[in-house]
Amino acid sequence: MEQVKPSRVSPFQILKNDSTQSKSRGTDVSSPAHTEEFFTLESTPVTGDSVHNSSSATRVSSNSGPFSPHCSQSYASDLHLSCDYTHESPFNGSSVLYNEEKLMHELWTLKNDLLGPESADGNVSGSLSGMTLSSTRYGKILEVAVLMDLKQLLVACAETVSEADSNSMDERRLAVSAAEALMGMLERRVSVLGDPLQRLGAYLLEGLKARLLSSGSIIYKKSKCNEPTSSELMSYMHVLYEICPYYKFAYVSANAVIREAMDNESRIHVIDFQIAQGSQWVSLIQSLSSRPGGPPYLRITGVDDSQSAHARGGGLELVSQRLASVAEACRVPFEFHAAGMSGCEVQLENLQVRHGESLAVNFPYILHHMPDESVSTTNHRDRLLRLVKSLSPKIVTLSEQESNTNTSSFFQRFLETQDYYSAIFESIDAVRSRDDRQRISTEEHCVGRDIVNIIACEGIDRMERHELFGKWRSRLTMAGFSPVPLNSLVGSATRDVLRDYSTNYRIVEANGALYLGWKNRALYTSSAWR
Repeated sequence: MEQVKPSRVSPFQILKNDSTQSKSRGTDVSSPAHTEEFFTLESTPVTGDSVHNSSSATRVSSNSGPFSPHCSQSYASDLHLSCDYTHESPFNGSSVLYNEEKLMHELWTLKNDLLGPESADGNVSGSLSGMTLSSTRYGKILEVAVLMDLKQLLVACAETVSEADSNSMDERRLAVSAAEALMGMLERRVSVLGDPLQRLGAYLLEGLKARLLSSGSIIYKKSKCNEPTSSELMSYMHVLYEICPYYKFAYVSANAVIREAMDNESRIHVIDFQIAQGSQWVSLIQSLSSRPGGPPYLRITGVDDSQSAHARGGGLELVSQRLASVAEACRVPFEFHAAGMSGCEVQLENLQVRHGESLAVNFPYILHHMPDESVSTTNHRDRLLRLVKSLSPKIVTLSEQESNTNTSSFFQRFLETQDYYSAIFESIDAVRSRDDRQRISTEEHCVGRDIVNIIACEGIDRMERHELFGKWRSRLTMAGFSPVPLNSLVGSATRDVLRDYSTNYRIVEANGALYLGWKNRALYTSSAWR
């Protein structure tokens, strides 16, 4: 078998002990009988009609593409490299995703040696008409599936779902039958009460079911509407905020950059494109209050969406009241402007930029929700960047997830999602017990819902469209921005955040950005631009 060398390496150098842990396979443990009371995402839509009418029914054809979206190995019989974006790293180490040669070799053997020859276009040789499932290569997949570990079984199921998009009605029927059988096996192995891979597998399986039924959009919208109360949702988000440093990393790094850029400014205007609770700006107000010579005048524009409003239990007036109260206590002259709309709807007049104010713009984990040129000719992702550049901001801060799920094919996207969220679930597992009901609800509402959206939805219905930092760098550069070197104080401030968390978290500065990772996997980036 020809070996394809990795063309992308992690910003995190893989340590021997970390590498051993990250390559261990999940234990296949049967799901407890009472698991379903916790798992509320449902792949089956309310009515049959709603399945066929869902716009998420659009599928991405499987083109026997590379095994890894990071181009680490090739899984199809036609070996080639083809990924959306590859970025450099100054760190040594193997490819982040699926650089496990043993696993790849086993699956390669499964697909080629055990399952029979394939034609150049990836279809099974010969006619399938009149053949039973047991007499096809799908039957052979099912025969060896019992020998697979959980990760292998998930990958095999995802590829079978991908192949269900075949133009051949016979092959599609057989692929669907095989996928359903594999899903039945997976149901007995995944559990929201299990280890990290079992819990992740529960949501990946839900996404695969929804994709097969074309009901991904229904689940995504339903899980949003069925959140019991705004206060409960807020508690889920707060749990994630406390047990993992991901949000604090974005807030602390952005605030440190903004404070440095605005050091001598007397009038500051901050535009936050994801204001949420406004928690990020409490510490900024407090730090501005102690500025020598007195605090500056601070105005904050908060861009909002319906989900944030739901989580707060009210509109932006609640954020305004909270921040005004903090500013008054700190004696900081303050004004709040509400822009109650999603980022896609924002126009110049909604931001109310004033002459004489120094402008800072904050994008905290929000730009990946903006559809780009692959979704709409409007391309709100780049439109918004050009709009912000036209305002001549003194500083722009960007925080994003370091993942590649935007324009990848379905199968590539599945592999990337499995790898990325394995680290997320591991990090949560390190601080919360597996029978913790609050942990279960937090993973469902704050993580599981996103996973289902990535796996099951396409087109405008797919909201989670992450890109690697290298791609963001290209977008910002094309919009006219230049990177701003990060002061050493920014790195120090973010590293201070990690003191209260597991030593498996790491922060590395590379490529003009700060990377936050778990063990050897980069998860989030923070960068500054002007």
